[in-house]
Amino acid sequence: MFSKKFQRKYALTDQGLRNTKRGAFWTVIVNLVVMGGMGILYLLTGSFMETLTEEKNLPTVVFPIALTVLFLVLSFLTHLQQYQATYGLVYNEVKATRLSMAERLRKLPLGYFGKRDLADLTETLLGDVNRMEHVWSHVLGYLYGAYISTSLIAVCLFVYDWRLAIACLWGVPAAFGLLFGSRKIAARASERTKKAALRVSDGIQEALENVREIRATNQEELYLDRLNQKIDEHERIMTRGELGTGIFVNAASVIMRLGVATTILTGAGLILSGEINFMLLFLFLLVITRIYAPFDQSLALIAEMIISQVSADRITELYETPAANGNSKFTPNGHDIVFEHVHFAYDEKEVLHDVSFTAKEGEVTALVGPSGSGKSTCARLAARLWDITGGKILVGGIDISKVDPEVLLTDYSMVFQDVILFDDTVMENIRLGKRGATDAEVLAAAQAANCEEFVRHLPQGYDTPIGENGARLSGGERQRISIARALLKDAPILLLDEATASLDVENETKVQEALSRLLAGKTVLVIAHRMRTVEAADKIIVLSDGQVVEEGAPTELMSRDGLFRHMVELQRQSAGWSLK
Repeated sequence: MFSKKFQRKYALTDQGLRNTKRGAFWTVIVNLVVMGGMGILYLLTGSFMETLTEEKNLPTVVFPIALTVLFLVLSFLTHLQQYQATYGLVYNEVKATRLSMAERLRKLPLGYFGKRDLADLTETLLGDVNRMEHVWSHVLGYLYGAYISTSLIAVCLFVYDWRLAIACLWGVPAAFGLLFGSRKIAARASERTKKAALRVSDGIQEALENVREIRATNQEELYLDRLNQKIDEHERIMTRGELGTGIFVNAASVIMRLGVATTILTGAGLILSGEINFMLLFLFLLVITRIYAPFDQSLALIAEMIISQVSADRITELYETPAANGNSKFTPNGHDIVFEHVHFAYDEKEVLHDVSFTAKEGEVTALVGPSGSGKSTCARLAARLWDITGGKILVGGIDISKVDPEVLLTDYSMVFQDVILFDDTVMENIRLGKRGATDAEVLAAAQAANCEEFVRHLPQGYDTPIGENGARLSGGERQRISIARALLKDAPILLLDEATASLDVENETKVQEALSRLLAGKTVLVIAHRMRTVEAADKIIVLSDGQVVEEGAPTELMSRDGLFRHMVELQRQSAGWSLK
């Protein structure tokens, strides 16, 4: 139970927990070996004192030299093991942590990404893990090793003389008590610093993503001033937090060091009263020189450990977010998509209410309705990009909530209005549709999607890099690459979300030609605002305020005096509008 709490508190993997235990073990060994060196010095000093007080001959140098060599060898070997256990293993732990976090992100539903922006997730993957890396390598093993080794040494000191032991050690619990007593203050300061750092990251990301709009509206100076204010605020908060932590750490160090004075005073009093001899006081003074050494570092480590708790909590929160899991087999009986009394909510605000409809295989089913009616939400729920909060969605008679999303999506192709492309060549961006596709398959899909027309004008043809998110291409060209991906995948279910909404007439015609090749024989779910886009659909589902208000063929819906007819008539009226 303690191990699990410890593991969760410091965001450790199972291997990381084992590494921490190993690091603590070797830290104990190192501290005991170093204390053994003090014991060797005590024995040699005692032998030398005997020659002065009892007129004995000086002892042979062979034995001291042998002890010294043995100490140096043991010290080297134990320090080497400690280094490997605390540093070498931790670097592998950092790699494993980042990979496991990326794997976890891959399994999380898209709703999670709606709650945390890109800068926040980047800070967790990079900043928080970097902070915890230092805790894992420099703090945990050393600190808990110091606890154990000091406890063992303290027992030995109490065996020699309990009065000197108390005089020597009283400052340790007092110093640590002060630090632990201030942990809430340090934690609050760390949380404020983290929030300020995130505001800076958000500001930088926002400025970079909207640089064209900022320049177009002559807002560069305003945005830079805002960003400077965020940076200055972060600096002030961080300085105040570090100053407060530094005060407590240094105060604790001073309190602990008072143990040297109390040991000397107590020892001097005991010598004067004849209760102990000088060599026993000398032994305690030797021990003091080393017993405080691990804690000099540990005091700062505890402060860092307290501050890092915010980062650990953020990493742990990522791991504890429920993943979208399911069966690894998906063998549907056909590919009809059936919504049965589906409910869905964003952060407790329900946006779909008792939605039921069927999109049949081999037909085009269109989802239409006003903005915010739930059209795109239905499409994403149909592919389990989000999980519903009530009801069922069936594909071929199988409840998709029981199917692993990655397995489910092998039967889906998607073409969205906002196309995402990678900073790679045209060829590799299309190949994303089917892992391991040959060049001939990619070229065939590209030609079917009418990509050949613009690719032949590119400097290196299909091997031309297209920039970040296809920055070197037009909207229509990027859309055709997206359709080529879907053609290459050739999945039995196709989701189209406003695929032609932002295109000019010429590009829309070319994209529609490509789409007509893609639709044949598939279960097609189309989302469109332009009513003429869905005139040829087999079935139309009309949504309003998250509910199905009409359903039927286009001609059937036009014969009714309902929302669909009203939307068609409004668009016809707007088509006649012109500048005067």
